[in-house]
Amino acid sequence: MDKYYLAVDIGASSGRHILAHIENGLIRYEEIYRFANGMVKNNGHLCWDTNALFNEIKNGMKKCAELGKLPVSMGIDTWGVDYVLLDKEDRVLGPTYGYRDSRTNGMDEKVYEKVSEEELYNRTGIQKAIFNTIYQLMAVKEQESENLEKAESLLMIPDYFHFLLTGVKKQEYTNASTGQLLNARTNDWDYELIEKLGFPKRLFGELSMPGTFVGELLEDIQKEVGFNCKVILPATHDTGSAVMSVPCTDENCLYISSGTWSLMGCELQEANCSEAARKANFTNEGGYQHRYRFLKNIMGLWMIQSVKKELEAGYDYPGKKAEDDYSFASLCEKAALEDITSVVDANSDRFLAPDSMIKAVQDACSEKGEQVPVTPWELAKVIYRSLALCYKQATEEIEAITGKHFDSVNIVGGGSNAVYLNELTAAETGRVVNAGPGEATAIGNLGAQMIADGCFESLTSFRTAVFDSFGVKQYK
Repeated sequence: MDKYYLAVDIGASSGRHILAHIENGLIRYEEIYRFANGMVKNNGHLCWDTNALFNEIKNGMKKCAELGKLPVSMGIDTWGVDYVLLDKEDRVLGPTYGYRDSRTNGMDEKVYEKVSEEELYNRTGIQKAIFNTIYQLMAVKEQESENLEKAESLLMIPDYFHFLLTGVKKQEYTNASTGQLLNARTNDWDYELIEKLGFPKRLFGELSMPGTFVGELLEDIQKEVGFNCKVILPATHDTGSAVMSVPCTDENCLYISSGTWSLMGCELQEANCSEAARKANFTNEGGYQHRYRFLKNIMGLWMIQSVKKELEAGYDYPGKKAEDDYSFASLCEKAALEDITSVVDANSDRFLAPDSMIKAVQDACSEKGEQVPVTPWELAKVIYRSLALCYKQATEEIEAITGKHFDSVNIVGGGSNAVYLNELTAAETGRVVNAGPGEATAIGNLGAQMIADGCFESLTSFRTAVFDSFGVKQYK
């Protein structure tokens, strides 16, 4: 009888339940449930609707019972940096803010009053992003101090959902590392830093590694979804899970976890907290078995996703036809046929949360005196070319900072299906590009569970199985 494992992978725009088992040594999976996600406005702030998300988590679990494929374990991964504060009775304090909310503006200066930017990087190895947990908590301290005073627990978003399922609170390492509050040398909370910033020490408890058993489902959850199973921590940060599934078993390759964000980097055994790394805006996020994900956060497919939404909402352009196709596949394919050469700085903050991504791209081109893209295909080409140039720059920076040479780039995640972008990446970086698997995050989530259950003896054997199960498409 097959043993099933359930990965609940929740991204910024959608979530999915992936059910998998081992068949003749290969990983076989099926998507059994999908749901929409997105930040919602709450009193002028961008927030997550955690109640709705938890209901969707349970709805997807019910599908397992309907299919008669009950998992022996499950785990949830999400994006990083965002969290929930709970009081002594485990009630949520304040809104669950989303990382694109503007309340953190100016909070970096408040943090730097206590610790310099250089010292902060040297301690944590985490790149500056104004939405990091450290700045979010400073915003709470400055704007909602009563909530920080009442808080007894801090749980990152997936930790909170695991708590709702089991009644057990675990703070998982890889997601915690994204917040800029861990010491890169001890792999633990930097309590000296936390004290300097005036954050309550009680919020930061023992960290747990991927593969840790959280608990079994609460009785009322069992009744609702129709089964019981173990909850096992994956790398709860989605990039941590995605990197686990990179089908490269040596250290001579770069990776790009390509989705809403593009995370490009390599794995290191020790964090690189050098001044060169800081100035280049690289981060040292925690990974499986304390491997460091030395990477750069590039704006990614968020730009093309935003443009797609505007096109579907009725954006007008010369030659528009009712039958025009705005699917990602069509945008990517037709972009390759355009001759526009304009590029923008895809890492600019102007593309983080503009009212109109189309206008933001057009304005950026106009300001540089370059051809302004008008049609969907021109816009797509500008974005794809701009991303490929960012990948080229990041490749050069990684090699210069680490002193290593990399022969190939492994692209995993949804962006691995973007053929034109893969071709551009190979051309710009001068490296062989291996693309796949597409469902990298969910597969990595499953991998942590399968390794914990003894299906694979190590990360290396799991990665070998990923390659054997899904293969890669190669671009030169």
